[in-house]
Amino acid sequence: MSIGVDGSRAGAPDRSAGTFTPLRSQLQAAATAFGGGPDAVAEILTGIVDDVDRALGEELEIFPVCHHSPASALAMARRLREKQPAVIYLELCEDLRPLLEELRNCKLPVALQAFASELDGFPSAWAPLNIVAPISEASAEYQAIAYALDNPEVELVLVDRSADHVFQWTPTESPDPAADAGPEPADATPDDAGGQPPEEAALHGEAVGIGIGDLRPRFAELRSYLLHHGKVRHWSEWWDQYVEQPLADADYDTYRQVMVLIGSLFRRLRPPAGPGHDDRDEDRERYMWTRMRQHMAATGVDRSRCLYVCGAFHAASPVEEFGTAPGTPDWEISPRTGTRWLYGLIPSSHSAIERQFDLAPGSVSIAQAGWAKAVGRGGVTPYHLAGQVAGRKRGRAKKQVPAPAAPAPVTDRLSGFLSRPPVLDDVDEAELLGWCVDIVRLARRNGYLASTADAIAVFETSILLAGIRNRARPTPYDFADAAVTCIEKDVVPGRRDVRRLCDILLGGDRIGQVGYDALPPLARDVFDRLAPLGLALETRTIQRALLDLTARPELASCSDLLWVLHRLLPDGVVRPIMGERRLGERSIQESWDLGLGRHQRAVIELGYEGITVEQVLEKRLRRSVWAPDATAAAVLAAVEDAILFLPSRRFVDELGARAVELLSAERTVDDAPAVLRRIRRLLAHYRNTEPELPAWCESFVTTGYAHYCTLLPTAFVDDETGVRQVGAMLGFLFSMESLALSLGCDRAQLELAVRQSHPEAPAKVALLWAAQSQLGLLTVAQLRARCAELLTNPLVVPAFPHYLSGFVQALEPVPSLASFVVEVISEAFAQLPDPVLLPWLPKLITTLREQARELVPLLVREAGRTFPGSLAALDAWVPPWSADPTAPASALPGDGAGGTPVSSCGPAVGLLRDHPATCDAVAELFGCDTGWQPAGPPAGGSRSSDAAVLLDTHPATTSAVAELFAGTAGSR
Repeated sequence: MSIGVDGSRAGAPDRSAGTFTPLRSQLQAAATAFGGGPDAVAEILTGIVDDVDRALGEELEIFPVCHHSPASALAMARRLREKQPAVIYLELCEDLRPLLEELRNCKLPVALQAFASELDGFPSAWAPLNIVAPISEASAEYQAIAYALDNPEVELVLVDRSADHVFQWTPTESPDPAADAGPEPADATPDDAGGQPPEEAALHGEAVGIGIGDLRPRFAELRSYLLHHGKVRHWSEWWDQYVEQPLADADYDTYRQVMVLIGSLFRRLRPPAGPGHDDRDEDRERYMWTRMRQHMAATGVDRSRCLYVCGAFHAASPVEEFGTAPGTPDWEISPRTGTRWLYGLIPSSHSAIERQFDLAPGSVSIAQAGWAKAVGRGGVTPYHLAGQVAGRKRGRAKKQVPAPAAPAPVTDRLSGFLSRPPVLDDVDEAELLGWCVDIVRLARRNGYLASTADAIAVFETSILLAGIRNRARPTPYDFADAAVTCIEKDVVPGRRDVRRLCDILLGGDRIGQVGYDALPPLARDVFDRLAPLGLALETRTIQRALLDLTARPELASCSDLLWVLHRLLPDGVVRPIMGERRLGERSIQESWDLGLGRHQRAVIELGYEGITVEQVLEKRLRRSVWAPDATAAAVLAAVEDAILFLPSRRFVDELGARAVELLSAERTVDDAPAVLRRIRRLLAHYRNTEPELPAWCESFVTTGYAHYCTLLPTAFVDDETGVRQVGAMLGFLFSMESLALSLGCDRAQLELAVRQSHPEAPAKVALLWAAQSQLGLLTVAQLRARCAELLTNPLVVPAFPHYLSGFVQALEPVPSLASFVVEVISEAFAQLPDPVLLPWLPKLITTLREQARELVPLLVREAGRTFPGSLAALDAWVPPWSADPTAPASALPGDGAGGTPVSSCGPAVGLLRDHPATCDAVAELFGCDTGWQPAGPPAGGSRSSDAAVLLDTHPATTSAVAELFAGTAGSR
């Protein structure tokens, strides 16, 4: 059996004498007269009629629907009460069936979700995989679900491909599986996206949307033609005017035939699948028909008592596997992969559905309003799940009776529907006046200067626009356009424009909610543990929680949970206002903004990862530290989080051992600043809280000492290694030196590494000089001499700012050089020419801010101690490093001055000369035999002279101190 070009099957029965023969003949004659002879148009038109005849001739009744269509929902409610089917086959992912029972505990709209983060059989770059299927009240699928679940004798079978098959049929080379597996692109224009509130519209996240009955033209030229001649802006408006309104009150046969006709038209007028790409729609149809035949064979159910609910696009299927007749071939269904799928319910909203399926803003809200209006008119009682939150009471269902043995014969309703003009409703002036008055009132509340004249203008403009668009009755779309025209000004005074206000007026953005009983165990555990706060956390408003942990220590567990949630959930869900949690610090009072009800999806998806939040955090930390790109700095951060949030010493030790392993394996020092910062914090924490350091901390220090000593010479000469990284390496080596030596490291390794370093970059040369100074290989006097030499060399002066940057970075490993760095910067400002100094100043500021932010306070404090505190003292101030110009600039360590100019007279010197025993003992201990220097003039300028005069005028203090020291020496 093969498929023909026009979509008919070879070997199918001849339909020339069928029900639709007159309509087929009329369409073929019209196409021949229009085209001058038989052509493709005639084949398409007659093929559409054949599709309708074929779908209605199937013994299993096919119910074609369009997703979120009030007309489909009304027809479904009527047909269910009339037919009372025993089995309903529904076009929905078959593995979502267990979730349907939980709809009783939810407030619609909600979305069924399938989620997978650990993939087996799919590219790892696709993770996580996420599928949602929104369910709203004004939909045919909800009517079928409510009918089946409230009647235990009715079986509901989902027959569409599973969530796993959705991604199996996606090309593996696709970089974005959500785009390839999701719905076809729609016709939403750029101006349609402006009125959506981003938070409510993003409730589904980046999930793939699965809809029942996606019925839109996929041929761009056809869509443009329909919109242009229908005088509408987007597809939702065209569908509402030409399909929804005519079919809302139509009988079942007319509805069914028209929907199949539209599905067949859009199916035939679509772009062909590209080379190498299978037709996913036909594969879905083969899948569903195969599943239905398998179920019928297993249960033996009578096909006449079954109902197949699918999209109108799939009702007009040309596949060979179509139908339930004996001998119809089955399609081989591939097995699922090893991916572990998790299922749940998440809240949805009208705007999220519109965004998911590229519908016009407000279209779902307008459809919901139309559904409520149609139900209010009477004539049909919709089904509603018993016990569902915030819903109307379910109409009383009729008693189940067996379906007729022979279905009523199919009659041609298409000919009459297509030949007669649509029945136009009169203008509902009361409804339109109410809209106009309410929109003006709503606009004034939102800052617009609207008045009664604007309400009259909106009323008249709505009727005018409806007339221009060949409508006798203004639609909500005409009213919204009229309101924007008459009320909208140049500037929107608030955060809502008039089109958004119209959406709110015509129904608003209804937001669903998942009930407590339908939540995963983790989410229920979170709400239970936060119950002592006494807040309504399930509401969508932001709840402010105030925790006084001193007065109410029982809230400490709530505080711990909130900090874990703050670590796991996206920003804004749990936000601390007051209080913080860091190593060694705990707040006594905290204030939180909690939006758990507003962000239910984030909490629910967290429940897919574990049973408790602590388990989820441990899994995430473990996964991050064992990732292929994990670094020692990242693992140390995980250690901090484990100490703060997880009371497990074993887990912390495991992470610490992993940090030691990664540090020893690293071949770059890019993360050296982060490693230094974090290990310092951890060491300080353990020294303050525990009697001894953990074994992994000691191992990390010794491993890091040897590791950085080995990499230091290479880092000095490597152009890819920055100055900050080298400074952090030196900071680790010098700050951890005493601990490393006590644990068995050798200081000679550090000295050899420094001696083997020969950098060429000026900033790294300055760092090397600082390291040599710290090791005693270079004195401060020698550093001062080298800097003075650089400033006197005109060839080096342009590069001197780079030396200064290196000295600033040297404050990390050698903080004792702070006074010398202030001296060098002062000399540079005094001696560098303006063409060199002025361009360098912005660079110095940005370098300090980006790379040495934490070093600036140290530099500022040292400058505050060095420079005078008042402007008057500045004129007489002499820099300490230039107070004694006669002191040698390159004094050696063996010199009596020690490289630092000191005063050779004064009260302190006199005291030491009068009692030389102490100094002689210290000199003998160090092996110094240079003897005492002769007394000279005081050094240090006017300040030293003033002090000497003061002490000479009042010698009693000096004599008392001398006697005190003498008495102490005599007693010893």
